[in-house]
Amino acid sequence: MNGTPKFKETLVMDFLVEDRFRLRRHVLFLIFFFFLLYSARFWHWYSGIYQYYVLFFVYSVLIGMVYINIYVLVPRFFFKTKYVTYLVLLIMMGVAGLNMIGYSFKFFFEDFRVENIKKEGDRGSIYEGILMCVPIILTTTTVKLLQKWISDTKRITELKNLTLQMELNELRNQINPHFLFNMLNNVKALTRTDPEKASVVIVKLSEFLRYQLYENGEEKTLLVSEIDFLSNFLNLEKIRRDNFYFTINANLNDRTIKTTFIPPNLFTTFVENAVKHSVDISSIESYVKIDIRVENKTLHFICTNSMNPGLTISNANYGGLGLANIKRRLELLYGNAFELDIISGDKEYTVNLKTPV
Repeated sequence: MNGTPKFKETLVMDFLVEDRFRLRRHVLFLIFFFFLLYSARFWHWYSGIYQYYVLFFVYSVLIGMVYINIYVLVPRFFFKTKYVTYLVLLIMMGVAGLNMIGYSFKFFFEDFRVENIKKEGDRGSIYEGILMCVPIILTTTTVKLLQKWISDTKRITELKNLTLQMELNELRNQINPHFLFNMLNNVKALTRTDPEKASVVIVKLSEFLRYQLYENGEEKTLLVSEIDFLSNFLNLEKIRRDNFYFTINANLNDRTIKTTFIPPNLFTTFVENAVKHSVDISSIESYVKIDIRVENKTLHFICTNSMNPGLTISNANYGGLGLANIKRRLELLYGNAFELDIISGDKEYTVNLKTPV
């Protein structure tokens, strides 16, 4: 019993927001608006079939005004906080629409007017149109605002839930035990053969762990910190594999890159996959190449890795659950404002990501 009101509330919210109910919403609104207009007096002032012509003409004009408000004025001006412009355009549209109706009554439908209806009815019809048009416009604007609020709230909630799930998975699996085991063995060997190199490995490993444990928990992190993390990660892999090399092309002196913030570990899944699948069992030199730049408020990330020509890896198997999660995360973070292209060739695999900053 306690869950019934919540269920009804969720059903109403879904009906207002979900795309699967869009057709039903519009049909319900069009029917409601038609019967509201049907209850008005103006169309009875005309004779025969022409009263229905008048009714449908006025209905079409007012519906056009409503949809222009919903899909043009509200998204382009009201949602972008251009309230004065929105109000001016809304008034202009209302005046133009009502004048269109008034002139049509006078020049097209006047000959079909019932003679016993007084001319004073024209002024009354305009007032009646205003009184009917204003609440409909205000109601649809309110519904549009409510839709945006509900949609944003659901999007934020889903993003928090997904982020929490990813963080829990990362806490469980963020340090690959096999990777860490190999690195410690390498350090042990280097302390005997090359103590200076062993010291470098320990420093990079500590920086790697520090980023994972601390900066990974923040909502945003500096792009340069993410680049340093990727560099440490790839350097550790290079120490572990003799036939591996990498390049990170990013202008760290660029002021834009220095001041750009991104969600933490935005690129990690792509780079981990690149490292994993760049291994060549024939001992031919393998590589990972990364290009990062910021241009025109857009972040460009390109990651290319070598592939074994004799090994075919599908996109589904390449990224697995990690790639599916990062795609969903990108959708929640940026909506439709990001671009993700994945190109699988015979010898190379390339990820091309563009996001707003």
